[in-house]
Amino acid sequence: MDLAHILLVEDDAGDVAYTIDEFREHRLRNPLTVLGDGLEALDYLERRGRYADAPRPDILLLDLNLPGVDGRVVLDRIQGRPELAGLIVVVLTSSPLEERMLRDFGVPAEHYFRKPVDFAQLARLIRGIDRFSIVVTAATARR
Repeated sequence: MDLAHILLVEDDAGDVAYTIDEFREHRLRNPLTVLGDGLEALDYLERRGRYADAPRPDILLLDLNLPGVDGRVVLDRIQGRPELAGLIVVVLTSSPLEERMLRDFGVPAEHYFRKPVDFAQLARLIRGIDRFSIVVTAATARR
């Protein structure tokens, strides 16, 4: 099994720091790329400009409320792109209203998380996808 490459698109520095700390605490070895806005995310996903040689992510952790290009626009652009058909999108939400919108949009409940990212919830999702794995070092984090 291949390690799942994770792309986190989040503009809130606190949420980014929390997510990275969670990954470190759990000794996650999967590659992680962090971007701060929707336009940069689109460039990365569509391999434009400085991201022309970027690795294709397997899992996208996407905040909805991004500067520049909103996360909803990123979601819309991902749909229908054959080269992104296998991308697992996890939408990061901070409100029940956004959760309701995601349900109405057809996003499965297991594919949206309340912010900040809960490592255990993410690990369950990744482990449930047969073609991916997450790897943590032998020493588990203490909680």
